[in-house]
Amino acid sequence: MYNKINDFLADWKFESETTVKILSALTDKSLTQKVYDEGRTLGYLSWHLAVTISEMFEQAKINLGIKLDELNEPDSSKEILDSYKKVNDVLVKYLSENWKDENLPEELPMYGQTWKKGAVLDSLIKHQTHHRGQITVLMRQAGLAVPGIYGPSKEEWKNMGMKEAK
Repeated sequence: MYNKINDFLADWKFESETTVKILSALTDKSLTQKVYDEGRTLGYLSWHLAVTISEMFEQAKINLGIKLDELNEPDSSKEILDSYKKVNDVLVKYLSENWKDENLPEELPMYGQTWKKGAVLDSLIKHQTHHRGQITVLMRQAGLAVPGIYGPSKEEWKNMGMKEAK
């Protein structure tokens, strides 16, 4: 749980930038990639990352002024990326202007429960990280190069002239 808004904003800056790297590597063709027939597509999971930013705040009865429709998934990787960037910018602006450290212990309604504001921020990062991991697996299956997130990817190791880590 976050106790300082600037701690979240610093973490979110890195995490959202890495999400942009991942989404930037997608192609329109790759969006249909699934692990199995009934599974979620790469496009759905990517769109879900963008949608969830405003959706989580809607759950808390906070209107960020932007809403993406989860059921209206674009078939364009660029549109998904642009939507993610836009909703991310709105989130950062809203939090920077409206949330203060002393407000983070306050409770909000969330998915039939009550969460502290600091826990909402923590959940947002963990949710994104979880799905970003799923996305990278689907990217590999779709034949895409995966950008490094917490360290170099196998392609990045190779480009550095190094043997990839095992």
